[in-house]
Amino acid sequence: MIIKSFELKKVSLDNKIFLIYGENDGLKKEIRTEIVKQFQGKEINYDENEITKDFEGFTNLIKNHSLFDDKKIITINRCTERISEIIFEIIDHIIDDVIIIDTGILEKKSKLRNFFEKSKEFVIIPTYKDEYQSLIKIARDFFLKNKINISQETINLLVSRCNGDRGYLKLELNKISNYIVDKKSISLKEIYTLTNLSENFTATELVDSSLAKNSQKTCSILNESNYSQEDAFLILRIFLQKSKRILSILHKINNGENIDSAIQEHKPPIFWKDKPIIKKQIQVWKYDKIQEIISKINSLEIMIKKNNSLSVILLKDFIYEIINIKPNNSF
Repeated sequence: MIIKSFELKKVSLDNKIFLIYGENDGLKKEIRTEIVKQFQGKEINYDENEITKDFEGFTNLIKNHSLFDDKKIITINRCTERISEIIFEIIDHIIDDVIIIDTGILEKKSKLRNFFEKSKEFVIIPTYKDEYQSLIKIARDFFLKNKINISQETINLLVSRCNGDRGYLKLELNKISNYIVDKKSISLKEIYTLTNLSENFTATELVDSSLAKNSQKTCSILNESNYSQEDAFLILRIFLQKSKRILSILHKINNGENIDSAIQEHKPPIFWKDKPIIKKQIQVWKYDKIQEIISKINSLEIMIKKNNSLSVILLKDFIYEIINIKPNNSF
C-alpha cells in the first residue's frame, strides 16, 4: 500500500509494518515522529547489521509477548535489500508491535519495494527531495514566527544550501536560532557565514567532540576550520545548550535514574544517533564540573561581546581548556 507522507494520519496503525525509503532524511524523521506519536509505544532502534548478526534474537523479540509487555515501536535503520528476507520471515506471524524499516533509495525492481507496494496490509512511504517552494515556506514561517527581518535573497541562499532536504534546513534554522538570540534581523553575509560552517565541520560536531574530551578530533576540527567572529558566538551558544543538557541528565542520574532512562526521558527528545556521544559526555563529567563549565561560558560570552575581535582566540582557548581539564579537578 503506497501512501504519501501527508496521508499518514489517515492510516490505521493496524498496518503494523512501515517501509520508509528515499533520500530525504528530514522527512523520514518527521514520519517516524508521527508514527511514534500515534502509537505511543516503547521505542527500540536497530541497525540492519545488528539484526543479521542475531536474527534469532530479533525474531524472538517479535514473536514472543506476554500480557504485561509494553507495546513496542521497532525501527530498523540503514537497511538495504538484505533486510527483505528477514521481513518475509516475520510477516507470517502475529505482530503486536509497530515495525519501521528505514532504507535509502530502492530501485523499481527491488523485491522489498514491490512487496510493500502490492500489499494491502503493509505501508510503504517514499520520501523524495523536498520541492524548492516547500522549503521556502518552511524558512519563511520560521522567520515570521520569530519576527526576524530577512530578505528574499537571503532566504533563497539558505534554501539552496539544503540539498532538497527539510532536515538539513531545520538544522540550519536551529543554528540560526542559537545565533540570533535577541537580534531582529539577519543579513545575507551572516547566513552565508553560518551555513558555510557546515561545509567543513558543523558547530555541533566541534562542541560534541570537545564535551566528550575527544582531544584528537577536536584539535583536527579546529585546525581544519577557519572560524569567523560570528562563528565563535554561535559555537559558544551551542556549548551552553549542550552543557545544560548534560547538567539536566546528570541531575536525574544523581537522583537514582539509570543513564538510559535519563537520556530517553530528556526533553526535548534526543535522537537515537546522538545517544552514544551523550553517554560518553556523561561519563567524563560530574555535575559540579558542568556547572562550572556553564558559568565559564556565561563569563566568556560577556568577554566576547566586549572584545569581538578576539572572539575566535578566546573561544579556542576555552575549548583547549575543556579538553585538557580533568573532571575531578577545579576549572
